[in-house]
Amino acid sequence: MVANLKTKEIMSKPAIKIEYGKTVQEAAKEMVKHRVGSIIVVKHKNPVGIITETDLNKKIIASGKDPKKLRVEDIMSSPLIFCHPEDDVTKTAEIMKKHRIKRIPVIDKGKIVGIVTSSDIAKTSPEMIDIINFRLAMRSYQPRIEESSTSGLCEVCGEYSDDLRLVNGQWVCERCREGE
Repeated sequence: MVANLKTKEIMSKPAIKIEYGKTVQEAAKEMVKHRVGSIIVVKHKNPVGIITETDLNKKIIASGKDPKKLRVEDIMSSPLIFCHPEDDVTKTAEIMKKHRIKRIPVIDKGKIVGIVTSSDIAKTSPEMIDIINFRLAMRSYQPRIEESSTSGLCEVCGEYSDDLRLVNGQWVCERCREGE
């Protein structure tokens, strides 16, 4: 990363906010409207939490809950992990890594002034873009299994076999293959 680059130089502003007490559906609509992956929850103008796309997927969609009935405070991540506009980008990246987050609000004197994403940080260093592209390519990599059989424990019956074959994504012994 570029030496002495300040967080305020790479942050997106303004950060999109929603008032405490609003519905999750209202938050999702604001995220779509502004084309952002997160929204800051504020209570009396003070930032108190964050809702991300991941929160919506895990806490609402995957759970089958109704976003019209839940309030933002029901699903927001809190306490809010944040950084300051004068922090070096390296420090901001370390905070994000430590807390395993992809987005971090930038707060100055108790007020939200912007947000930084892992993509914003990656753009500060050309070599980071190469690393990200490599990692994305690795996600889609599916190794081809050349062997027609192997030995080990059958994933159906749990017995050891010298003749396991890949059937529907599982290593299966001859006895279990015949039973299908």
